Amino acid sequence: MSGLIPQRFVEDLLDRIDLGELIGSRITLKKAGGNYKACCPFHDEKTPSFNVRPDKGFYHCFGCGAHGDAISFIREFEGLGFTEAVEELAKRAGMEVPYDKVAKQEMQQARTLTDALDFASKFYHSALTSQQGAYAQDYLKQRGLDDGIIARYQIGFAPGTGTALYDAAPRDLKKPLLETKTVSDKFGKPRDLFRNRVMFPIRNTRGKTIAFGGRTLGDDKAKYINSPESDVFHKSREIYGLYEARQATRQLDKLLVVEGYMDVIALAQHGIDYAVATLGTATNQDSLTALLRQVRHIVFCFDGDQAGFRAADRAMENALELIADGLHLQFLMLPEGEDPDTLVRKEGSEAFQKRIEGATPLSRFLFDRQSEGLDLELPEHRGELRARAEQLLNKMPRCTLRDAMWHEMLRLCGGRNQWQGRQQSGKNFKAKGWRGERQPRPTEERVDVKLSKDSTLCLALLEAPELATEIKAQADSTRQLEQAGRFARWLLEKNIQTRKALIAELATDKLARDRFYNLFDGLEHIPARESTLAAARELLSPNEEAARQQRLATLLRNLAKLTPEQREELRTLSAGTLNPKAEH
Repeated sequence: MSGLIPQRFVEDLLDRIDLGELIGSRITLKKAGGNYKACCPFHDEKTPSFNVRPDKGFYHCFGCGAHGDAISFIREFEGLGFTEAVEELAKRAGMEVPYDKVAKQEMQQARTLTDALDFASKFYHSALTSQQGAYAQDYLKQRGLDDGIIARYQIGFAPGTGTALYDAAPRDLKKPLLETKTVSDKFGKPRDLFRNRVMFPIRNTRGKTIAFGGRTLGDDKAKYINSPESDVFHKSREIYGLYEARQATRQLDKLLVVEGYMDVIALAQHGIDYAVATLGTATNQDSLTALLRQVRHIVFCFDGDQAGFRAADRAMENALELIADGLHLQFLMLPEGEDPDTLVRKEGSEAFQKRIEGATPLSRFLFDRQSEGLDLELPEHRGELRARAEQLLNKMPRCTLRDAMWHEMLRLCGGRNQWQGRQQSGKNFKAKGWRGERQPRPTEERVDVKLSKDSTLCLALLEAPELATEIKAQADSTRQLEQAGRFARWLLEKNIQTRKALIAELATDKLARDRFYNLFDGLEHIPARESTLAAARELLSPNEEAARQQRLATLLRNLAKLTPEQREELRTLSAGTLNPKAEH
């Protein structure tokens, strides 16, 4: 939208909104002095760490870091854009948004188009219950849909006469129907785009119809067709069933992404209300971004045929560039020849739910797919796996998961210990494999994962609380160490200087447990104690650490010629102390 909302209006609007009342109308808040607490609506937690400060006009979660005002809360919770969020709050406050002339014209145009599409949706839904929609009704009943689910998704029927919708439309909506191509004038006279089809309205997050999908009931060459793109419909960014999922489950924890309209509806018929479908041939980055605005946990569900695996591969590759710590992506590949619609009707919702719960995490799915057809006992095949996997991992932004997956790739592709320790008799090895006996899982070595500075120093405080003074000083000089600074200040307030005292304090102080319960939720791997403290020393005293590393390297180069004193110095340096006399 080219028009802007004046900043003064935004400030006045925020002044009028009671943040506690707004958030309390959507989640359960508990009074805590002059503020409120709740379990965070933006991540899964058992102990409340979400704080609302109505007097200050902001909320903050100490678990996931979510923070903002009334507009940002509505945007995140409802999945709205900035303009939509402002409109929602203005309506609540009884105010009118002062758009400039250009913006008003654009909004009026969009509303006119969605009004015309809403009319079309009601027309199709009404036609389904008429005599001419009897065949469509029979088709839907054969697919196992009842009247309640048909009404919930506003499924309809487009008559086959060719101009039924255009003839029924009021005069002021005929032009908007032509603009959205729901009615075509390609050959000089109006003709309905959808004819003799079961109709699936596509609605935006506010419930306004923006397009349609239509499934033929005849022998048309195209089994399904969608509305062309328009000013209100951009196929790559829209998610079918998202509005209905939000209506059924106000606080969505996860979304199940399937391939078709009927898959979404059949799953909802069986009580799985969080299924949605992307529009188009692949799950692209626009649609992924739209999904991630709603939830942090996505399960991709694809048919178990070659086309389904290709679609899963595209979804995985597009997701890699958007990966961040805290996201949870999984893949559910169905048995070959099945799709969610047929399988949920065959085995029931409970069995299908178990499949969802057992979906494969993205990290495992990536290595499983890239190692297909390879024998990792062979050095050549391990090299091939690395060539395949490395180009995918390079697409990922720097995060804990990327580091962990990189180490897993090195473990799988290294394989030196497994290869050298293998039985010399290839015959015996192959015989076991052909009998289908389960081979022992290779020993997994602990790997160190590169963490953020904040997380590293928090872990260091957990291991060595006596570092609190140094870490507090470091945190006071930068905004990047918010959690470490908060943790260090608390340790100093309580005069805690040992790990034993820290554990005892957390065990007996409920407020402290609540405050720091989610401190390490975003970490998938905890480094070894020595690695954590070494990394913390490097952050706190980079020059000393560099000197230690340099001296250590010198001693190691001359290992065979070291005197007893130098060997003792080497042991001390390896333990992480720069000055050997400091311990005596």
